[in-house]
Amino acid sequence: MVSVKRFVQDEPALVDAVRKFVCGFSHMPDPIVAIASQAKTRTAQVAWALFGTAIYQDRDIPEIMRLLSAFYEAFPDEKLWTLPVPTAGAINAVIERTLEDNSWSMFEHVAGIFWSVGLFVRRHPDLVAWAHERTPEEMWRDLGEIYFMGKAAVRPKACAAIYRIVSAAPLGLGVQCRMPEGYARKALHGLPPLPLTMGARRFLSMFSPAREEGFADLEPAQKQKLMDVYSKAVCPDVPYTVAHSLQFFLEAGTEDFICREKTQLCSKCPLYEHCDYALRNTR
Repeated sequence: MVSVKRFVQDEPALVDAVRKFVCGFSHMPDPIVAIASQAKTRTAQVAWALFGTAIYQDRDIPEIMRLLSAFYEAFPDEKLWTLPVPTAGAINAVIERTLEDNSWSMFEHVAGIFWSVGLFVRRHPDLVAWAHERTPEEMWRDLGEIYFMGKAAVRPKACAAIYRIVSAAPLGLGVQCRMPEGYARKALHGLPPLPLTMGARRFLSMFSPAREEGFADLEPAQKQKLMDVYSKAVCPDVPYTVAHSLQFFLEAGTEDFICREKTQLCSKCPLYEHCDYALRNTR
């Protein structure tokens, strides 16, 4: 596999199209942040972003947004963490009403996640101050307290949560954290590995140096490194903009893929001439 640097040099037209695609989605609100932002206080917004990130699994974006919105309506603002906590039955009922079944792979875990996020907020009652006092690495470590944020060395949900907290709107909540010394010289400006969503995985398999060798055959660490280096090459100032935009690529929307719902036609997308899917399924 050629290096990202060589790929950018050899494929200027494709990289330019990628940058235009990323720019086109850079102002689309993050699906979790869009719901969490409805909370009345900054701490509540962060708390709901944490809960939404932790449950975001094995459902498409519109379903996760409907589900998180339903939870917010049932347990608004501080009801996520104040005592007494809702029962598992009350929590599961929200899922069943919203998704109209209980077959979701996360069904048995959501109550535990809800209680775990609540306990986290009771331990850190001012989440804005919590972020201000911590570096991204320290935030990442603390988020391991939350069920389903991950305990291993790689915690993709914890990384995604940090970006949703600290990124500027509409990508995130714009809460400042304490940046480590010399962060401007560090990889990704001192922030954690970028979220490697299903949309990003599809994108990298088609428009990155891994398109020939096969992105799916790479080791997990190679996939993450490619995501981080590629994103920084495409958008050096704010690499997370790339990760944010790629989550919408060929991702199911309300009636069609989100990227096609936005452009209306594949032929209007800057990637059209480079996208095998679009060329096979022109609409």
